[in-house]
Amino acid sequence: MFNDGSPIYRQIAERIKADVLRGTLKSDEQVMSTNQYAAFYRINPATAAKAFQQLVDEGVLYKRRGIGMFVDPAAPERLRTQHRERFFSDVVEPLVAEARSIGVPLEDVIDRIRQLAGDDDPVTTADPGSAEDPA
Repeated sequence: MFNDGSPIYRQIAERIKADVLRGTLKSDEQVMSTNQYAAFYRINPATAAKAFQQLVDEGVLYKRRGIGMFVDPAAPERLRTQHRERFFSDVVEPLVAEARSIGVPLEDVIDRIRQLAGDDDPVTTADPGSAEDPA
């Protein structure tokens, strides 16, 4: 489960976030306790606790005193929004900058993306809500 690339607590937090995004962990679902998590993965309970605290601080989990940790109902959408923002900043913005720097028209980039996505329709600028009835 763990690699040497980043601290274990971060890897735990990222795995839980991924489970929330995939729907493996649902809103208001209880997650394993830090002690259960530590025993299951054979790690120090303080490491698991640090990961859980990070997730609480980020609004992914919330505590019910004396009961445990649960998935925050807003977490899936919050995580999707964060991933979308990261996708645009880490992938799309550099792609556009590279295309401009080598003289590739953005229309060509968009056309290629559509081809790869299986959507061969040309780029349209019409408002989809204003399309005429095809009758």
